Amino acid sequence: MSDVAVLGLGAMGSALAGALLDGGHTVTVWNRTGGRTAALAERGAQVATTAAGALRAAPVAVVCLTDDAAVRETLVAVPGRTLVNLTNSTPEQDRALADWAARRQMTYLAGGIMAVPSMIGTPAAFVFYSGDAGALQRHRALLERFGRVEYTGADPGRAAVHDLALLTAMYGMFGGFLHAAALISAEGIPVAGVEPLIRDWLTAMTGALPEMASAIDSGDHTATGSTVRMQAFAYPNLLDAGRERGLDNGLVQPMGELLSRAVSSGHGDADLSVLATMLHGDRVRRENEQQIDP
Repeated sequence: MSDVAVLGLGAMGSALAGALLDGGHTVTVWNRTGGRTAALAERGAQVATTAAGALRAAPVAVVCLTDDAAVRETLVAVPGRTLVNLTNSTPEQDRALADWAARRQMTYLAGGIMAVPSMIGTPAAFVFYSGDAGALQRHRALLERFGRVEYTGADPGRAAVHDLALLTAMYGMFGGFLHAAALISAEGIPVAGVEPLIRDWLTAMTGALPEMASAIDSGDHTATGSTVRMQAFAYPNLLDAGRERGLDNGLVQPMGELLSRAVSSGHGDADLSVLATMLHGDRVRRENEQQIDP
């Protein structure tokens, strides 16, 4: 038997299999289309012709497919195996797959990869895991080949929550940068010349995150600097400048609407952190308020 099987050899799956081979592990690989197995076979990987064959070839199987539907179509019951699902998933999907695995005497670990393929196996990469803690410890040395291991708890859905939260923050940053770049280029200014200033500004603004996180956890949104009202008054200039240049404001308009709603709801003198509570439904917001101030 191999040490590990890798199911799914897209860009990320191939990087995962490559990192395992680089670490000296014996690896069996499988992909729905066979063409992607050749390069790994040349490096010493064994090639399974079926997903079931790959699962039977090793005690632990790393699954990295396009989505949850592909995982469901691929997996078969092989009792005694540990599944490490690194496919991008929702918490509900991972919880359902953990139940599926448990009913078939299989162990389940969910994972969320915080890296692009070229980062796998480098100090910059880390992976969230949740689910069976014992399985994580048994296979920790193998999983560390991909990057730093971050265990988020026994609930199989926790890794996906962390993964999606970090991706949400990333896409928010990219969305802001893309709108900024469109605004700059509409004036005929080279974006490359302004990008270092944008990067410096964003880096400086991350210094506010610890205080905002504490405010969200505690429910104390007392403003120590700019209030929501001040930012709500200024925000329309951002939208007007884009509109006057024929830009699509779709990436930034929702933030302006949220600021206005916060002011209308009586939060004008609060810190920007209060907007996190505005994103919850009424029931969840009331529950949070009761926990903070029973």
